[in-house]
Amino acid sequence: MKNFRRFKKKKRKTSILVLLFILFEILFTSITTPFMVYYGPFKNIRNAVVGAAMTTLKSQWIATFFLSDQKIKQIMSEQKINSIVQNNLDAVKIENKNDNNIERYNVSGIKFKGYLLVIKDPTRVKVGYSSKLGKEGELTSDIAKNNNAIAAVNGGAFTDKASGSLWTGTGANPSGIIISGGKIIYNDINNKNEKKDAIALTKSGMLLVGPHSINEMNNFGVTEAVSFGPALIVNGQKTITNGDGGWGIAPRTCIAQRKDGAILLLVIDGRQLSSLGATLRETQDVLYDYGAYNASNLDGGSSSTMLYDDEIINNPCDSLGERSIPSIIYVTSK
Repeated sequence: MKNFRRFKKKKRKTSILVLLFILFEILFTSITTPFMVYYGPFKNIRNAVVGAAMTTLKSQWIATFFLSDQKIKQIMSEQKINSIVQNNLDAVKIENKNDNNIERYNVSGIKFKGYLLVIKDPTRVKVGYSSKLGKEGELTSDIAKNNNAIAAVNGGAFTDKASGSLWTGTGANPSGIIISGGKIIYNDINNKNEKKDAIALTKSGMLLVGPHSINEMNNFGVTEAVSFGPALIVNGQKTITNGDGGWGIAPRTCIAQRKDGAILLLVIDGRQLSSLGATLRETQDVLYDYGAYNASNLDGGSSSTMLYDDEIINNPCDSLGERSIPSIIYVTSK
């Protein structure tokens, strides 16, 4: 009996030591991992983590807690995106007006999966916006429903700031410009000659990407537009040729146009075990492989959503599902 008690006591002591060792390992790993990521020899990992963190407001603390603003700016600037002027609009010929077909493709990479829609007639692609703009954003599916859309993705930039310094996630307040049906719905750009990243469609269905001023868009006859970027493909040339683009790995939403005028809408899922997300360069390469001649990044992260045939076909990473946003890119039924 005495030996049994001694054995139990020894076993309990061993169990406590094992538990303490496991706790120590967890604590040690938790403390040292950030320093290994940010100050260790693995530059690519550091750049990916910082890029992913800084492109989502809710996650920026992951970088700012460990690095100075100057260091973050340096890391972000190392991932160069080439600036190419979109000056060859005549190369795009609208060949499929009145073609109501939409093609759907599943896309995938080593660490991501996504969905791509090909809209043959670019004049069917429009910009929609929240009916409560300035007060509250709406879900991509709700804005699409209000516009009788058969397909849609989330659209342009917004600040998510409702009042004071509180970040509420309502998607009420756009940033830049929203043009829909030839009318300026929202604009906080005071200088009409100032060039800012935009995604715009002319009345004839031509897609404009990259920096454009309001006056330029007026001259081109733009009827639909939102603000976002960067441009990923311009005049058939990739803008990211070195590095990954500097925005880390994340969910992505993009728009592009082929030389025959067809519009490509792409959403890549992220922040999930089944799909971690994609870099800007990986997203660019997917669009290029599908024939994109001009292409741009749209708002991504928790906003990335694709609706097709009255169904959300991707898996938005927000814990609540779809996120409220101010604007969408949608496809009319005819």
